[in-house]
Amino acid sequence: MNEASKLQSIQAVEKKLLLNTYERNPILFVSGQGVHLRDENGIDYLDLLSGIGVNGLGYAHPAVEDAIVSQSKRLIHTSNLFFHEHTAELALRLTEISGLDRVFFTNSGTEAWEAALKLARANAGRLRAKGNTIGTRFLALEHSFHGRSMGSVATTAKEKYREPFMPVMPGVDFVRFNDVADLRAKFASGNGSEVCAICIEPLQGEGGIHPVSQEFFAAARELCDSTGALLIADEIQSGMGRTGKWFAYQHYTVMPDAITIAKPIANGIPMGAMLCNNTAAESITPGMHGTTFGGNPLACAVAVAVIDTIKRDNLLAHINEVGAYFHDQLTQLAKRHDCITEVRGKGLMLGLEINSADLAQRVAAQMLDHRIIINRTSETVLRLLPPFILERQHIDTAIKAFDEIFTAALAGAAPAGEKSHG
Repeated sequence: MNEASKLQSIQAVEKKLLLNTYERNPILFVSGQGVHLRDENGIDYLDLLSGIGVNGLGYAHPAVEDAIVSQSKRLIHTSNLFFHEHTAELALRLTEISGLDRVFFTNSGTEAWEAALKLARANAGRLRAKGNTIGTRFLALEHSFHGRSMGSVATTAKEKYREPFMPVMPGVDFVRFNDVADLRAKFASGNGSEVCAICIEPLQGEGGIHPVSQEFFAAARELCDSTGALLIADEIQSGMGRTGKWFAYQHYTVMPDAITIAKPIANGIPMGAMLCNNTAAESITPGMHGTTFGGNPLACAVAVAVIDTIKRDNLLAHINEVGAYFHDQLTQLAKRHDCITEVRGKGLMLGLEINSADLAQRVAAQMLDHRIIINRTSETVLRLLPPFILERQHIDTAIKAFDEIFTAALAGAAPAGEKSHG
């Protein structure tokens, strides 16, 4: 079977047998190296999406390969009924870099978010048992995205993710993004006694690379402290170094009660975690929650290797350096093309706001024609989540392609308005 017919055969089988969930690009990738993916024809693509923020160390990284090979020869899975050597090892690393006290391992980000929601409800129940007045409502933010399970969808603001599955879990209200007055007003319903948690992405990913403000984050902390409600930070996309710190909340003077992580934690091996402080952890006792695959030996061993590599190779400093360069180059690009209305983000979590959803869609597709992988989110935002090992020459390649595409697409177009580069 030749390669063209191989792709066509796979497409035909998937069309017949797979749930109609994804709109795939007609490319068959067979390998990867560093920041590049290679298709069946031997053509390399610069991956500025890293599997939607997953492959922080890129492809075929020796530390990841060594951990997979070594651990797979010994033990891949037992169960959480027994001990293995890597759970404590990984938990020590995660609590050290986060400042939190306890870890619950999962096999995905949405499962980690479900654990955080259950923790908030359990914490409220514990407080009620002590005579406190606290309810079961969640406050989440507009533009938020927390996953695909029913609890995660319930706390996700975008209607396109919620509407097909209505009714979703009740008891969730949405706060206008970075609107402190709206936050206080919605928390004050029932004198604040109805809210068990405030849910925040410090830097929204699917929502369009929007950073929460210091004032808003601090107000959420203050309100939670007033009742014992939990402040939960979703770091599934922004965590594990992507923004130039281990976690995006570390850019603020605010400490959450619980966080959720996943995506780059094990560089492609499915894994996530929910971390919390000791006070919140008192709410969970044996048998209340669990998971079959979460924290298995293979995933934990790889996650340990990922964290150790980020430390050893000083990748947080590298992310800050190349991220600042990328942001600056995108800002210069925006000055040349009025269709780019804003450049947002931190570290290697960046977004270009485009003044037209149609143009944003066309640019994402044409970047793929230039053998560069990005994606579009929130209709008008070009999202960039490259591997942490990205170098300046890769950025220069991307900027050149962007420049050519915008120039060709907008030849003769009138200026489209003011820009901001926050």
